[in-house]
Amino acid sequence: MKQRSNSLLCQICQRLQRMRGDVVLRDDFSDFSDYDQVGRVLLQLVRQGKLIKIGRGIYVRTKISSLDNKPALPKSLNKLTLEAMRRLRIPTAFTKMERAYNAGETTQVPSGRVIGVRKRVRRRISFNGFSMGFERVS
Repeated sequence: MKQRSNSLLCQICQRLQRMRGDVVLRDDFSDFSDYDQVGRVLLQLVRQGKLIKIGRGIYVRTKISSLDNKPALPKSLNKLTLEAMRRLRIPTAFTKMERAYNAGETTQVPSGRVIGVRKRVRRRISFNGFSMGFERVS
């Protein structure tokens, strides 16, 4: 399929190459076209294996796995969730369990599947059956 150099897919791919970080938000492309068209192009990139969708409007650039040559996450889901929270301007902090472990009050190692947030989060971030939880901390 031959594409024009100014097609929406080309514009989004060019911006993806210039972006820093691994987390891509749907809002990063809102200046190109409307919500639905951007969503269709991002879905096309997911099907091609260039992006992975981990939440509503949250995508991650992929890397090719050395084990099975399939698209995989470039970092752990925990680190990607923290990056997404930073991009969404949601302040994060240590969870109660992480604070207790760091203070030496417990030897139970935190699982890393819970992110401490300072305001309400109703998003669901998941990949391959593993989802992240959010704990409200003060």
